[in-house]
Amino acid sequence: MIKMKWITLMAMLAAVPAMAGTGAHSLTVGEGFVNPLGFYDSTPIFSWKLPDGVKKQTAYRIEVQDDAVLWDSGWVESDQSVFVPYGGEPLRSRQRLEWRVKFRDEKGTDSGWSRDASFELGLLTSKDWNAQWIRPVVEAEPDAAFELIKAVYRSKQNSRRNQDVTELLQKEIRSNTLSFNVNNHTLGGDPAYGEAKELVVTYKVGRKKKKDTLNENMRGRFPSSTTTEEPVAYFKREFSVSEKVERARLYVTARGVFEIELNGKKVGNDHFSNGWTSYNNRLDTMTYDVTDTLQSGGNELNALLGTGWYAGNIGFRGQKWSYGILPELLLQLEITYTSGRTEMVLSDETWQGTFDGAIRSSSIYNGEEYDARKVPANWRAVAVNPDLGSARLVPKPFAPVRATEMLAVQEITEPEPGRFVFDLGQNMVGWAKVHIPVVKDQTTTLRFAEMLNQDGTMYTANYRDAKSTDYYTAAETGTIEWEPVFTFHGFRYVELSGLPKGAKPSADWVTGVVLHSDLPRIGTFESSHEKLNQLQRNITWGQRGNFLDIPTDCPQRDERLGWTGDAQAFAPTALFNYDCHAFWKSWLGSMRHDQFADGRIPHVIPDVLIQGDSPGWMDAATIIPWEVYVRTGDIELLAANFEMMERLVGWYRGQSVDGLSPNIKGFGDWLQPYSEKTKGDTPHALLGAAFYAKSVQILADSARVLNRTADAEKYDAEAGTVKSAFAKHYFDADGKLQNAPETQTAYLLAIEFDLIPSDLQGKAMEHLVRLIGEAENHLRTGFLGTPYLAGVLDRKGHAELAFDLLFKETYPSWFYPINQGATTMWERWNSYTLEDGFHPEGMNSFNHYAYGAIGQWLYERVAGLAPDPAHPGYKHFFIRPLIAPQLTYAGAELETAYGKASSGWKKENGKIIMEVEVPPNTTATIEFPDGRTPETVFSGNYRFELGL
Repeated sequence: MIKMKWITLMAMLAAVPAMAGTGAHSLTVGEGFVNPLGFYDSTPIFSWKLPDGVKKQTAYRIEVQDDAVLWDSGWVESDQSVFVPYGGEPLRSRQRLEWRVKFRDEKGTDSGWSRDASFELGLLTSKDWNAQWIRPVVEAEPDAAFELIKAVYRSKQNSRRNQDVTELLQKEIRSNTLSFNVNNHTLGGDPAYGEAKELVVTYKVGRKKKKDTLNENMRGRFPSSTTTEEPVAYFKREFSVSEKVERARLYVTARGVFEIELNGKKVGNDHFSNGWTSYNNRLDTMTYDVTDTLQSGGNELNALLGTGWYAGNIGFRGQKWSYGILPELLLQLEITYTSGRTEMVLSDETWQGTFDGAIRSSSIYNGEEYDARKVPANWRAVAVNPDLGSARLVPKPFAPVRATEMLAVQEITEPEPGRFVFDLGQNMVGWAKVHIPVVKDQTTTLRFAEMLNQDGTMYTANYRDAKSTDYYTAAETGTIEWEPVFTFHGFRYVELSGLPKGAKPSADWVTGVVLHSDLPRIGTFESSHEKLNQLQRNITWGQRGNFLDIPTDCPQRDERLGWTGDAQAFAPTALFNYDCHAFWKSWLGSMRHDQFADGRIPHVIPDVLIQGDSPGWMDAATIIPWEVYVRTGDIELLAANFEMMERLVGWYRGQSVDGLSPNIKGFGDWLQPYSEKTKGDTPHALLGAAFYAKSVQILADSARVLNRTADAEKYDAEAGTVKSAFAKHYFDADGKLQNAPETQTAYLLAIEFDLIPSDLQGKAMEHLVRLIGEAENHLRTGFLGTPYLAGVLDRKGHAELAFDLLFKETYPSWFYPINQGATTMWERWNSYTLEDGFHPEGMNSFNHYAYGAIGQWLYERVAGLAPDPAHPGYKHFFIRPLIAPQLTYAGAELETAYGKASSGWKKENGKIIMEVEVPPNTTATIEFPDGRTPETVFSGNYRFELGL
């Protein structure tokens, strides 16, 4: 219970909020959807905001209707205005609803009904689909019988370490084709533990003897001549409309990525749909309103289908075909006429398809090749697969990828004759749209880079095996405008070559098209320090570029995977910058699907590496659900992931010895600076015990929220056992680390996770401060320690040291990359230096958000806007700013589910001026930096004057 206090007029200047109408507004369903088409939930939840001037809601009433009222909640005495559950009968696929709400305020005044909001459900189950999977027919060599001669699974480093798998694979031959996954499980063992492996297959097709080599974790298909490397499929279907159309809905999904045209117009403004999920378990479907695009008489549907994440190059060492060999399309157009008659146009045997079109190949890693001379040809009836499969078909539950911004060229150079480099001024993710002169039959090449070499040429070594190159071959001489469809790049610089002789480039030749999951921007932070503001910009650009349907580690090299460790480190910051509630919820769904049977969480989600046992990575399964709950109040998300959390903790328990984790492996404190070992100096065993304790404590806390009292008590006890074992083994009576090297991260985790008794924490802090001093007040933390560094120092009385680290200019520090020209967060603190150039390692991303985890502290302490886990979703929150010596002002705004919350301060005329905004139906406790008694306030705007 929060004790309320009215702030006296002497203590503040209370602004009288301007009235914005008397009714509820900003009505949403689910996780913040506004009037969605193709909604996914038959039992939705409802949220709304109250107008300014209302302190508190005391009751609400909701009506939901289609042609008649389906559910009237009646008056419910409650202050809940977020995530109110629907209480009627479950809704149906395709159903179109309107809903409205009214409330009573703290005075009992009836607000009157809000304006109507709407939502329409998509196809909720596989039973709603009458369509069939289609793909173009692949021509194989006629009468070419397949004969397997020899198959060897071996180490890539030492071919003598091998096992003969010929007999095993003979059993898998079906219909003259061999198709399987290349991994230790399917191939009966591991011939070389810890080494990269490959499968070498010798076979005959007809009279021709061939040999193919596939790397570990690829999906194999022989003969390989039956597939194109990165094919793009073209489809077409003509149909007629003979009546007046009332409405038309197009439902589409794919095993791959698609783009649809209807009568020559692109359908929707999304890209890379249907996105990337655990494809074997769930496929997202898209819903489009095409009512106004249909025309009386003849119509034509066209579709493009790329391999995408489903069958393209994804992973390491050339891995591809992670889910299947060829992509497939599933499409269902439902037309309702004004007469009441309905008609469907389905993907089925009536369609025609071909791989012989202008897009010769398209790859997420390698780029797109477009030949404008090619008109789609060799059309044939498509291959049909009537089996919808076991994966659930569900409407996409979060925003798709869209183009959200266009970047103009800032500078053009010509470091080599005929090669023009266009600088967009910002490291970004997306593609280049070009408006350029071309010559018939000549190919223009577009290369991409995040950085330039010293001579001004393109630095692409950090792309590793990702070619990241687009090609355009002209059909005629003239000027063309072109952009790719199924690839994306991480880049700042675009190089054009193959241009007409004597061409003089201009800035309008290239435009950077910024692509990312189109999540609403809800948070901003700013200060008086330009480098701190640049740090915040770098963090948000890193988030934009790496939130492309899933949270990736990097957007440019041959990786771009959903690394769990990076994600959990950055999640709190991400939830401040963008509304990624639904985004995280969807990704956690893939995590539940891909969790190993023994409880481990894979390194990447969706899982294409089939590996996972790393502390701090696996714990994304507990940390992210908890962080989303704290910042949104979504209890159902905790409930949905509770079993996954339990299974992970069960795995930790099974491998532990007396509460410790002596045999655990993993990535360590990844990329800790000095000693420059990628896995850092903090022992894996210490990290294992620490994150075991962290996860089991989150599990106990989640059980409490879910009213699972017995579970909460059980897991509290288990957490206590692990913490006790940790403290006894790793810390002496003086709070100093023992049985392990002293590292900043080891001390940070012990304190942040409450792994040692409170009487030892002060002593441990002294040792942590000593270590930082020995590092000349620089951080020595990697991916696992950095997120907690500033917060621990702050809470334990060393805020000035935290600020010293934040504003440090020299390596390693947050400002150091900025001083080298960074416009995004980097993978390494020294990915590039003005003195020494590029880091020698190929693993050298210039767009990697993990170290952007400091953003949480900027919001919560520098600006002072912090959530309250006891009252999640900002129903109650804290205003607790730190006044930084290096700043004259700082502030943050956050659009919560209740409305805008803000906290800001500035130094003015020898005083500190604090300005605070508290949204309706919430309260905030203000903790003043001058130490005066905290105050808890209702909604409104407040201003305070404090002594400097």
